[in-house]
Amino acid sequence: MSPGPARGRTPGPDGTGRRGPARRWQLVRANTDAVPPSTRRFMARARQRRMRAALPWAVVAGVLGLAGLLAWTVLGTGLFGVREVRVVGAKLVTPVEVREAVAVRDDEPLARVDLAAAARRVGALAPVERASVSRDWPGTLVIRVVERTAVAAVPQGEQFAVIDRAGVVFRTVPRAPDGLPLVRVGRPAPDDPGTRAGLAVLAALSPRLRAELVSVDVAGLARITLRLRDDRTVVWGDATRGADKSRVATALLGRKADTIDVSAPDVVTFQ
Repeated sequence: MSPGPARGRTPGPDGTGRRGPARRWQLVRANTDAVPPSTRRFMARARQRRMRAALPWAVVAGVLGLAGLLAWTVLGTGLFGVREVRVVGAKLVTPVEVREAVAVRDDEPLARVDLAAAARRVGALAPVERASVSRDWPGTLVIRVVERTAVAAVPQGEQFAVIDRAGVVFRTVPRAPDGLPLVRVGRPAPDDPGTRAGLAVLAALSPRLRAELVSVDVAGLARITLRLRDDRTVVWGDATRGADKSRVATALLGRKADTIDVSAPDVVTFQ
């Protein structure tokens, strides 16, 4: 009796118990019809949820990218650079002087110009009382200048220093400007007590006194006199009680006197 095939062993093609070549598995994509409709709906909803979740991040990334590109264009290139410097309100200073004081190079990005620093540089010009700087897109820097107003001239040798109401010297001219009274002080300056006293007296004068005024002479803080037309003199004393002194002196202008002393406005003397 011949033995049968070994248990658990599959005979090969040749009738022996040896195995044949190993089978290869192959992944086959199933037809969509083979996927149940409920599964397809679930997968579609899942894709929609993923897209909705990703959409805000995509929008944010796009906005940030656009903002970065715009910032680089405005701040880092000359596309929106300074093409023109426009000066408004300048009469005593020339536009060239203002542009030089601004010290902004051509094609410098307009957004990067330090407006406050530019305004300070322009304000440092002697005739300029204050200045403001603004941007006018796409490429213009606008400088608005308010110049000092002359209130008096101070003789300085053969020339005359023109001062404003604060005592700032902002011009020097070879002759006394028409229409300006003279204030005679040694050293005109905003921090000079004599200059401040002379300007205080000048500000207290009535229109009639100002019309007659030739000069305010400050020999000392308590020795201030007014020189009027027709060689008349008003002894003012110090700069205190200016309104009272002005009122009394104005009322006495019709008197025939070469000198009117209102240094003590309650007790007036004539000469």
